[in-house]
Amino acid sequence: MITCYLRYVIDPNKLQEFEHYGKLWLPLVAKFGGTHHGYFLPSEGANNIALALFSFPSLAAYEDYRQRSLQDPECQAAFAYAKETQCFPSYERSFFRPVLAGDAPA
Repeated sequence: MITCYLRYVIDPNKLQEFEHYGKLWLPLVAKFGGTHHGYFLPSEGANNIALALFSFPSLAAYEDYRQRSLQDPECQAAFAYAKETQCFPSYERSFFRPVLAGDAPA
């Protein structure tokens, strides 16, 4: 399994728009075989940082999702919404693998 971590720099004045953007993506990741763990919006501390986490069974499955999402009308609408509202000026993406209970030590 691979988990994608997204760290967004958001416009605090467009928090509602960013929240809507996140809600658009929650079912779309599932549509392509992933598990979305949610968007995390600012509460205390910095008011311009938001996070998202979602997982796919493998990096290959994630890459397949990325390619297919570029052709999907619902995904295209979500991309367009972000561009139109400019609710986040930038983001960074990292990938992680989980350590789960029951995993044998290496």
